[in-house]
Amino acid sequence: MLKAIKWSLLLVLLLCASLYLALRASLPALSGTTVATGLEQVVNIERDSLGTAIIRAQSRRDAAFALGFAHGQDRFFQMDLLRRNSAGELAELFGDAALKLDERHRFHQFRKRAQALLSHLPAEDRAVLEAYSTGVNQALSQQTLPGFEYLLSGGKIKPWQPEDSLLTIFSMYLDLQGNTVERELVLELIKQLYGDEMLAFVSQNDPIQAALDGSTLPTQAMVAPTLSAAALDRAELSTIGSELDAFVKGSNNWAVTGQLTRSGHAMLSDDMHLGLAVPIIWYRAQLNYPHPGGDMGEREIQVTGVSLPGAPVIVVGTNSHIAWGFTNGYIDTADWIELAADEATETVTERLDSTGTGKDMALTLSRFGPVKRLGDKDYALSWVAHGDFAINLNLMHLETATGVDEGLELTRHTGIPVQNMLIVDEAGNAAWRLTGAISARDNPTQTAQAANSWQAGGWATPAQDVPIVSNPNNQRLWSANSRVLSVSDTQRFGDGGYAIASRAAQIRDNLQAKDSFEEKDFLAMQLDNRALFLSRWHKLLTETLKQQPDEFADDLKALADWGACACSESVGYTLVSRFRTRVMDRLFAPLQTRLAEEGLSLSKIKGNLEVPVWQLLRQRPESWLPEQMADWNSYLLEIYRANRAELLATHSTSGKLAELNWGKVNALKIQHPFSKQIPLLAPLLDMPLVPGFGGHFEPAVQSPGFGASQRLIVQPGRESNGILMVPGGQSGHPLSPYYRSGFDDYANHRPTPLLPGETLHSLRLSPQ
Repeated sequence: MLKAIKWSLLLVLLLCASLYLALRASLPALSGTTVATGLEQVVNIERDSLGTAIIRAQSRRDAAFALGFAHGQDRFFQMDLLRRNSAGELAELFGDAALKLDERHRFHQFRKRAQALLSHLPAEDRAVLEAYSTGVNQALSQQTLPGFEYLLSGGKIKPWQPEDSLLTIFSMYLDLQGNTVERELVLELIKQLYGDEMLAFVSQNDPIQAALDGSTLPTQAMVAPTLSAAALDRAELSTIGSELDAFVKGSNNWAVTGQLTRSGHAMLSDDMHLGLAVPIIWYRAQLNYPHPGGDMGEREIQVTGVSLPGAPVIVVGTNSHIAWGFTNGYIDTADWIELAADEATETVTERLDSTGTGKDMALTLSRFGPVKRLGDKDYALSWVAHGDFAINLNLMHLETATGVDEGLELTRHTGIPVQNMLIVDEAGNAAWRLTGAISARDNPTQTAQAANSWQAGGWATPAQDVPIVSNPNNQRLWSANSRVLSVSDTQRFGDGGYAIASRAAQIRDNLQAKDSFEEKDFLAMQLDNRALFLSRWHKLLTETLKQQPDEFADDLKALADWGACACSESVGYTLVSRFRTRVMDRLFAPLQTRLAEEGLSLSKIKGNLEVPVWQLLRQRPESWLPEQMADWNSYLLEIYRANRAELLATHSTSGKLAELNWGKVNALKIQHPFSKQIPLLAPLLDMPLVPGFGGHFEPAVQSPGFGASQRLIVQPGRESNGILMVPGGQSGHPLSPYYRSGFDDYANHRPTPLLPGETLHSLRLSPQ
């Protein structure tokens, strides 16, 4: 028996050793010389202690080849997921379990659209995409073994195609505008089910506003509509959970002109927030190449920042003359058109392949776009992502711009999901503009519209009247996913689901509190977690619990000591934040339950619900009160008791409130997709658990799987003082020294230098 056990242990050890050696063998070569088919001249790819890809090429085309090679070495599986995600082809890797998501995304036919867009790009841009694609495939050809993800999933590696880079950008459309697309359907269904009065109630303007021009949209004190007993009875409260907390918005950027810095250079801060996973979405890179022609003659370009694996462009960064950054724009970029019964449509079949059985998908198309049934009506989708100007490589032109005005001109028609772009330069100038695919259509609506209101020409052409704010009198610019536009421009471009303006207002006020700024000041603003927005929720909860002071003595003490911040040690912040969420869940459960029957969710309009929830709390209408509740005070106490019990059951082993500190409840948990399915892999694949810091309404936005995907602070021309923090490493290979590089700085709020450090590896690529 002992002998058998020994042999079994030996076999296990041999198996583990073999697996380790196989994984080691699959690590890419980072030093030496290799022949690379498709290059025009020699290229060097250097890497520093963080694994930053430092590319030295003799042309932009060769730089694209080298960036593709580096992405292919370090991040191919991530790239593969991005292209398959938008194309609706994930089931080819993960089997029938992914068919539902594939069906949802194949609705948009993005692969066909990518192929069509590719054929219409300028020849120079196609050459860049082709060179990038060749570089990716060159890196794949040098692999001794497929990545571990393919070994575990059994999936097949498909070569990278130029169209796949466009699919990568389409994935960003789904991520950044997917909720905008669904938002209009949610409001349309609320209108159908509950009427115009309820629609107006749940879509009110918030009094917290922070537009750049100081303008305010009108607000009013509405009386809550009557909610029928039938609607209240059908609410399945136990199934709602934290639905309204499911979608978080968090990106921030701001800038000051040179009048507010010691150097006279303008300064930019940019912290885009996205869902966080392993590997992290961005990839640190520096491109060095000569740029021919122009008034300045040939000059050397050095652009440093982050790239998106799958695309040959530096997305956010600096070229020593200018720097730029983004937050999601949230203007209205989609319309649903109600189809008449006699509207001509056609049905096509989309084949969804899978490692399992797969399926055929029937897709109805119309002259407006693909068709979805909601209730007993058909609606067609017109979305800028479906248009001829949805994607181009014009963002790449920022790499060679020498000033703000030139950068604005070069990005007039940029094919990306619409963004608030801030751009600054070494001469001290700073500007904001909407950048991205924006249609000329000028009649945005909150709900579906009739076919005769659809502007065919407007949807077919990009907008020419996009506003710009340059060098404002107060020398300060900011955006944070809330309304930036003037009132008149908002009427022109619409509301695609703006965030509550609490972050923007806090950033604006921080900027106005000082007359001179350095990089450390901007970093402190990025980390600002003061809970100003939740102060009235704190007051409401405190007043509610004081009705039962003996029962909630510990809770009241935690509230008194909450620190008014989303700080790791704060128990009170946990109680206040989750109380707000549960109150909204419970009050709007009747609507949410009905929407869920159609596959929709109130989370798509949750930014609008802050106003009506407070009107309900102040007016306390009986029709919104469940029959078993004697009064609203009892109702709020019952909601809190249930919320408290849920928190303790989930986060406490002792049943004590002290274990509900925000750092534990909101711990940052950046996971690899495979560790979610195979928890035993978590120690190998996941980033270390980090105590939660920041909430949903403060500039330092963070939830367990969401947060700042990068933190950039820079003055163009003073990059040596710049900061670039990223919550993960460069490589997707768990045995690479670059798998977690840079994460400790991010987790501990230590500024990581923007510019690359000393070269540790150098790989020379020579043309065949």
